[in-house]
Amino acid sequence: MRRIYMDHNATTPLRPEVLEALLPYYGEEFGNPSSVHSFGQGIRVAVEEAREKVAALLGARSREIVFTSCGTEADNMALRGVLSANGGGRHIVTSQIEHPAILDTCRHLETRGVDVTYVPVGLSGVVDPDDVAKVVREDTALISVMHGNNETGCVQPVSEIGRIAIAGKRRVLFHTDAVQTAGKLPTRVDDLQVDLLVLSGHKLNAPKGVGALYVREGTPCEALITGGHQERNRRCGTENVTAIIGLGKACELTFGDMEEEGKRTSALRDRLQEGLLENIPETQVNGDPENRLPGTFNMSFRGVEGEPLLINLDLEGVAVSTGAACASGNTEPSHVLIAMGTPEDMIQGSLRFSLGHSNTEEEVDRVIEILPPIVERLRAISATWDGEKLSASKPGGRSG
Repeated sequence: MRRIYMDHNATTPLRPEVLEALLPYYGEEFGNPSSVHSFGQGIRVAVEEAREKVAALLGARSREIVFTSCGTEADNMALRGVLSANGGGRHIVTSQIEHPAILDTCRHLETRGVDVTYVPVGLSGVVDPDDVAKVVREDTALISVMHGNNETGCVQPVSEIGRIAIAGKRRVLFHTDAVQTAGKLPTRVDDLQVDLLVLSGHKLNAPKGVGALYVREGTPCEALITGGHQERNRRCGTENVTAIIGLGKACELTFGDMEEEGKRTSALRDRLQEGLLENIPETQVNGDPENRLPGTFNMSFRGVEGEPLLINLDLEGVAVSTGAACASGNTEPSHVLIAMGTPEDMIQGSLRFSLGHSNTEEEVDRVIEILPPIVERLRAISATWDGEKLSASKPGGRSG
């Protein structure tokens, strides 16, 4: 049985070119980049070349890139580092649909006296920039709104929010978590109007264990980890050289084929979405159907639970997700779908499909073939499913 992977928002496989680029750094190229001898300085050159490749993807300068262990660390550094450096600002504006790396950090900061405003969203799953503008205060130190949502794929109006951040009498710093968009959509920092931006290696076919934080030159942001001089004293500790080399190579590759790959995965996404809508009654796509990541959509199936759907698909060799990978094992319903006002029965029966570099039309057609009978079988044993009643209450029996 061939396995089909449609959970690229959780993590992505290494591209062969990335693996080839990093392998020497597990062997003969083993020096410490902080060493002054030739073993170390050769590694230092390679790390700085990788930094330049990351910067090129973002339209930034290499000295504005800080390597971290992951996107979560980089998000923490952005929020905590800015607040620590900004003694006069004790207010953060964020949204209700952020990744837990932001939401949990904000909740922790609230216990330390920081005031946080969580901007709501509607059924579209998209933040209204006007709602952000309304809650910015004189003591607002930072606005943090993600670029693309990890559960629904909905792309947020980051550049519009960025213009709000710089429009007032006092410039407010603006951070975006671009973990899901970097390498899939244009993420040039000047176009997005951001001061801080986060990406993660394992979301764009690079290794796990590496991320990057863009810090616009002149932005006050104190180090989260101290104890050395690495990363220009902004993130201390010996660099994860192999992962950094892989991240640089992945950024170089995606910089060259992003537009073409985006069109390809968008077409696959639409083919899969429409095939499921046509063959399974009482389904709906959650969030803005137009303004989304190329390969992502979130779909709800009335009358079934998401976890049995996921397990049955896995038994057929198909990997999808019920939501954020970081929430695996959490039985709580999706905070993103709750914030959007999605009906409770639709929240419980939701799946996230996230396609990527490795997916094909044949794989999409296979999922369209096997998922409808799975849903039918689970509905037949569901205590909450009444197909005739539900279909009669909703013209067409489905929604897009």
